Amino acid sequence: MAIAYLIKEVTKVYKGSEKKANDQITLSIRQGEIFGLLGPNGAGKSTLINQIAGLTHPTSGSIQLFGMDVVRQPQIIPQYVALQPQQGWALQDLYPEEALLYTAQLRGCTKQAAQKQTRALMEEFKLGQFGKKVLRNLSGGQRRLVYLALAFVGDRPIQIFDEPTNDLDPVVRLQVWEKLLHLRQEGKTIIVVTHNVLEAERVIQSVGIINHGRLRAVGTVGELKAQLDQNIKLEVVLRADYAEYHNLLATLGEVRALTQQRVVVLCYSTTTRVTIDRVLTQIGLDKLDDFRIQPPSLEDVYLRFGGETKRG
Repeated sequence: MAIAYLIKEVTKVYKGSEKKANDQITLSIRQGEIFGLLGPNGAGKSTLINQIAGLTHPTSGSIQLFGMDVVRQPQIIPQYVALQPQQGWALQDLYPEEALLYTAQLRGCTKQAAQKQTRALMEEFKLGQFGKKVLRNLSGGQRRLVYLALAFVGDRPIQIFDEPTNDLDPVVRLQVWEKLLHLRQEGKTIIVVTHNVLEAERVIQSVGIINHGRLRAVGTVGELKAQLDQNIKLEVVLRADYAEYHNLLATLGEVRALTQQRVVVLCYSTTTRVTIDRVLTQIGLDKLDDFRIQPPSLEDVYLRFGGETKRG
């Protein structure tokens, strides 16, 4: 696949600070993929996004967009990139329909095309139900939905989303992820910054994990999972207290008691079948409320490569 973004040794130090918000970050984002950028608060994710979106300049390093040097020519970026705003202060006194319409026109759409896109997005995300309120008077979830729609207008080949499903109810969150998948199928490049690792795993192809300003891991989800200890998680929900079965479970693998009844047993993939047989025969289905088998997940990748360590 062609490369959309090529980021080399990007470092950012803000004026008046000695800390490196980003420290020698090198990665590439392929055209037509959904790339997830993960990391705890203060890890340096937003700083990197602001640099690739042209909102701030790196202290050193290079950023190429479709082969063009956008550090030297940041004015190129808006022609290719749409960014979901977090606050959208300039739009606070507009109605949602006005915000979408003006943004589409600013991105080069004709008035007719802007009106068509605005109507479609208003209908798709049911924005008309609060269309008579200016953005500053909407709830957090309502504003989030409008800001998401703002990233979709103008049909940019690269679309960047920062915590796209925060404040949204489960039904709308699913709708948003499905929308991102649809855009990828159309050939768009999607960059998602999120803490919701379990949701993101359903849609992203590649991932970068940042902590303390440094890139801790980057690759496809499958490649990063392959670097983990290949433990299978057996989550067992017992009807009795866990202590009653402690000795048995301890012989099956590493045991992590989540509650008095809910237990996770970590075992190697080669012994999974034997472990399951012993749970079913020596404890019995009638003593279990639930029993799940979970292979390594993106959440495990996130925790393994620095996601659990937060900046002070």
